[in-house]
Amino acid sequence: MAHERSVGLLRIRVQRGIDLAIRDICSSDPYVVITMGNNQKVKTRIIKRNINPEWNDELTLSVTNPHLPIKLTVFDFDRFSGDDEMGDADIDIKPYLECLSMGIEDLPIGTAVRKVQPDGRNYLADESKVVWVGKGRMVQDMVLKLRNVEKGLVQIQIEWIDILPSSKDKDSPF
Repeated sequence: MAHERSVGLLRIRVQRGIDLAIRDICSSDPYVVITMGNNQKVKTRIIKRNINPEWNDELTLSVTNPHLPIKLTVFDFDRFSGDDEMGDADIDIKPYLECLSMGIEDLPIGTAVRKVQPDGRNYLADESKVVWVGKGRMVQDMVLKLRNVEKGLVQIQIEWIDILPSSKDKDSPF
């Protein structure tokens, strides 16, 4: 199998869980796993006995194909049995990548470049904004509504990191 070349890095800040499902007697021990394609998996630390955990963990994926699906899954850690799923959501980075491909050079810090509304396809619980943070950088904050579970939200922030100086020019993957 040939090794695919990375076109950039996607930093995902998993900030917190909100009103997650209870999977133990009266709480849960949640952690988040993020997968991209079939070969990349990163995860947060476990927060014990908390359905409103604050992880504030930065996870990084090496992106070889920006069109591969990115899935976020919340689990409840169980020491003596298999970990229980607590819901999942897909992270849609297409609107963010479209903003990056606009070639914007400079805006006032904090300017919303694009607003993304929740719909049946993007798992957003609320409006999400792609925001200019200066020095050629943009971030997108998202609150994702978990599926396959009775309740729960996860707040994240995504940011693209160029690894090649030319990845924003005409040869850009997006």
